Amino acid sequence: MRPNDLSEMTGTKAEPSTNIGGLPISVLGMEESARLLVRIALRARGKNAVPFYSTSANGQVIALASEDQDFRDLLWQADQIHPDGMPMVRLSGYVSSEELTERVATTDLVHAVARLSQKAGLRFYFFGATPDGNRRAVANMREQYPDLIFAGARDGYFKPEEEAGIVAEIVRSKPDILWVGLGVPREQEFVSRNLENLRGIGVIKTSGGLFDFLSGKNSRAPRWMQSAGLEWVYRTMLEPKRLLGRYLKTNPAALWRIIFHSK
Repeated sequence: MRPNDLSEMTGTKAEPSTNIGGLPISVLGMEESARLLVRIALRARGKNAVPFYSTSANGQVIALASEDQDFRDLLWQADQIHPDGMPMVRLSGYVSSEELTERVATTDLVHAVARLSQKAGLRFYFFGATPDGNRRAVANMREQYPDLIFAGARDGYFKPEEEAGIVAEIVRSKPDILWVGLGVPREQEFVSRNLENLRGIGVIKTSGGLFDFLSGKNSRAPRWMQSAGLEWVYRTMLEPKRLLGRYLKTNPAALWRIIFHSK
């Protein structure tokens, strides 16, 4: 993990983590994670510091990191990696030094953070998805959390030469928390290239397909499937052509990595 000002901003010594699948995975639960991100965002105001960078790991991420050193290096640049997969949580008590208490899925975390942020007056920025998907995600969040402030929002479709201007616009809008939903590994690459240029923003959270869920384009699996670690089955049923091949490849690789490369 990269050096950061976490101790100064939160009063804690370090982000508590445990090694799962060769990655330092946060041991904080959902509410603890939400409170930490809000606290960091509040204390970062006016300091022009490098943002606190939080990302997530699921089966796809662990499998990709196991075979791609460059992507693994991108993950190690983060200050925090949330466990976004039930197999990680279920196996953690057997394979790592500390057992995880729960899955911290970004699709749930965004609501926990929003509830606290609207009380604290924090400002969100949604970056990613299609123009319509982004607009619907913002509208639905505003409807759910009337007091939540949006500093801005932008879709994730742009040319390389437009990136510097987009980053400058995000900084000018002064969000406290920037949610980046460009998909893996594009969102990690974007953050890596621009972390220094995004100074002044308190927290950056990579978000995968978050905005597709918030917009209503994609639906969550029933709670029992989520708890059983079968959300990937539900998603495959909805999008078999896109996801079946991916999961058949990444799930066994991730499971092997979790069992044999954790401590």
